[in-house]
Amino acid sequence: MDQEIAAFSIAPDTALLIVIAAIATYLTRIGGYLLVGSMKRIPPRLESALNAVPAAVLTTLVAPPFVYGGWDIKIAMAVALVVGLRFPGLILLAVGWAAVMAARYGFGIGL
Repeated sequence: MDQEIAAFSIAPDTALLIVIAAIATYLTRIGGYLLVGSMKRIPPRLESALNAVPAAVLTTLVAPPFVYGGWDIKIAMAVALVVGLRFPGLILLAVGWAAVMAARYGFGIGL
């Protein structure tokens, strides 16, 4: 019985790190919201910067796997791009996943 409990225990240092990271994440997010919410008018430069954030985040998520990944990843991303122009996100994810699985296990690309 003690072995089962020990298998699911967490070190106090790890728990503390998780709590501190959660608090820091919350304060960062709520701080930006409060700062922008306290402004009567958002300056045009700030509005432009905030409008650029989604594209910047998407680029940081997509570019490294595309550049450093194998052909299976490149094929799946190209297929997902084409599908994403016509269909919503959930379909895009399903087709992208199917494309990478087909490339890897159907055609042996990227294994």
